[in-house]
Amino acid sequence: MNQLAFVFGLLGNVVSFMVFLAPIPTFYTIFKKKSTQGFQSVPYVVGLFSAMLWIYYAFLKPETTLLITINTVGCFVQSTYICFYLFFASKNARIQTVKLILLLNVVGFGLIIVLTHFWANDSNRDDIVGWICLVFSLCVFVAPLGVVRQVIRTKSVEYMPFLLSFFLTLSAVMWFFYGLLRKDYNIAIPNVLGFLFGVVQMVLYVMYKNTNSKKVVKEKKEISEIETKIIVIDHENNLPELKEQIIDVMKLGGAAVLGIIPLVPVHVDNHILGVGT
Repeated sequence: MNQLAFVFGLLGNVVSFMVFLAPIPTFYTIFKKKSTQGFQSVPYVVGLFSAMLWIYYAFLKPETTLLITINTVGCFVQSTYICFYLFFASKNARIQTVKLILLLNVVGFGLIIVLTHFWANDSNRDDIVGWICLVFSLCVFVAPLGVVRQVIRTKSVEYMPFLLSFFLTLSAVMWFFYGLLRKDYNIAIPNVLGFLFGVVQMVLYVMYKNTNSKKVVKEKKEISEIETKIIVIDHENNLPELKEQIIDVMKLGGAAVLGIIPLVPVHVDNHILGVGT
């Protein structure tokens, strides 16, 4: 049974590492724009806190090397994302991010360590930290409800990529069996919720995936019709700049219709919030 748990933990490490790389397109966009406008640092700060919390828990339990390895990688990746974000963020966004890091990752995590170290016995310290991890993970898994509601309301899956939902669901399955086989329910229980939300997201994607294509075709048709009208105006009134202005307005209008709420982790901005959860 321990060997089977090791296999699931190893597969969980591989899948979770792939999920950690999901925000790369987001930061490529930030790099091209040289601005973080439209993006938030919250997912990465929370992700760092979650990884730190699970590492602390893992050190209190025997034979949790696989839990330590993936969350150590998670800490490194999330820290890299945060540094990248701070480099391109505005002064106000940078200040807000630093405040959040100090509040959650320094004060919050520090209090958990101090309180569990001095107020808890050695025999139940791991149980207390485990419950903290479990509750925090459940809160994180509830986060996608906002995106699910947005998808149902707009009938658009633009901000809910299928592959990300699939790999997050697969990750939840791996860590669920890892926790179950080790009889560590602090790991197993949150991933039941993660699996259910992942399945719901994939079902919604299948239901509404064609809606996006229809909207794109419709918008292209509308833009094409307006371009034709603009050509007539251009020839009749010599107003070449009007074409670009109207097309820009149409594109902005189309973008506004699709919705603006980003995907959250266990999606937040195409991103997983800690592993072992």
